[in-house]
Order: sequence, then C-alpha cells, then structure tokens
Amino acid sequence: MSGPIIRPATNADREKVRALIFAVLDEYGLDPAPKTTDKDLDDLEGFYAGGAFVVLETSEGDIIGTVGLLPLGDGVVELRKMYLKPAARGRGHGKRLLNHAIKRAKELGFRRIELQTARVLEEALGLYAKYGFVHSPEAALERRCDQALALDL
Repeated sequence: MSGPIIRPATNADREKVRALIFAVLDEYGLDPAPKTTDKDLDDLEGFYAGGAFVVLETSEGDIIGTVGLLPLGDGVVELRKMYLKPAARGRGHGKRLLNHAIKRAKELGFRRIELQTARVLEEALGLYAKYGFVHSPEAALERRCDQALALDL
C-alpha cells in the first residue's frame, strides 16, 4: 500500500471536502460559514481558477487533507482551507500539503502567500512559523480568524 497522494480537487469532491473541513472546524469550536467564508466549497474548480485546490487522498479514496490557493491580485495568493483529518495528523501530511502549496504558488508566479487562521489551531500556527510565515497585522480578518500571516516567496 502506498501513501496518500496529492491531486487537484474537482467539484465531484465537494461533499467530502466540505464534510472534512466542517468536522475540523467543529473539533476546534469554530463555526462553518457556508454562505460567506466557506462559499468557495460550492465550486472548487471555479473559485480557485488561476490558483489551485488540492486534496490529499488515500488509496482507498478517503480525502484526509485539503489546501487551496486563491489569487488575490498583484502577485499575492491566499492559502485557504488547509485542514487534515485528526487521524492524519502528526505524520508529515501537513508539511507535504504546505510544501506543495508553496511550490505551486511559485510555479504560478506568485510572490507572496497570505493566510488567515485562528489561535486555537496551534499545530497549524507552529507549522506556519517553521516555514517562515510572519504576522501581518494590516489584514482584514474573517469572523472566525484572529490572526493573519504572510510569507514572501
């Protein structure tokens, strides 16, 4: 059995992706926002055009992780929806997803990655710090986020 693969998401993945993301949000006491912040999950292919949305999938077809790159303009891309199922954590999958996202952002010609997150997502904050993301206090935050970070590529 080989390890999970990273592949581009399609709209056929919407329900599995939504279920994973909403379950992780619930785990950390964060509210899903299907009409605003999470509206992107309705059209993964269209919303992330010009960027990327990928899933981490097991050989059995289970989606265990996600990450998206949303173009913001002027060479900037937003890292969005980086989530892992609990059983997939602590195995290097978060690093794989983040490495993939950074590499893809560079390939697409972006010069800066921005993201928003919540303090309760301690594991993610630690990972972002290891990769050199720094606080970006000027960002306008979504309602469930209390931190903005950025990485110059």
